[in-house]
Amino acid sequence: MIQNKIVARYQDGRMMKGSTTDFMPNKEVFHVVPVDVPPGSKPLDVFVKDLKAVFFVKDFVGNSQYGEKKNFDPAIPVAGRKIKVVFKDGEIMTGTTQGYQPGRPGFFVVPVDAKSNIDRFFVVSAATSEVTFI
Repeated sequence: MIQNKIVARYQDGRMMKGSTTDFMPNKEVFHVVPVDVPPGSKPLDVFVKDLKAVFFVKDFVGNSQYGEKKNFDPAIPVAGRKIKVVFKDGEIMTGTTQGYQPGRPGFFVVPVDAKSNIDRFFVVSAATSEVTFI
């Protein structure tokens, strides 16, 4: 099974870094083995309804010195539709999506910056205050 490195961000501000093999956008629960537990530890249940988003990352550290691009380069074509997501906590993220439909529990977004530590992220619709195509 493919292990995905993820950062699960909760609506209440908590965050969990770890690995999952069973995240599915249509499931209510998935399992995460946190990075800070001994090898062979039992995975924890993560309930999607409690989350803000699930970030699929390249690594758990990232580069705090890197200034991530937040705007599209008009000279570079994009796959999917450009989208802006405003979360209830005020955070704004932009990227592209091929699966946003109002009323669905969530959708995937690919960040604007291809050099971002985030490969893609799953937005939990209930955690948003505004979603607009740009």
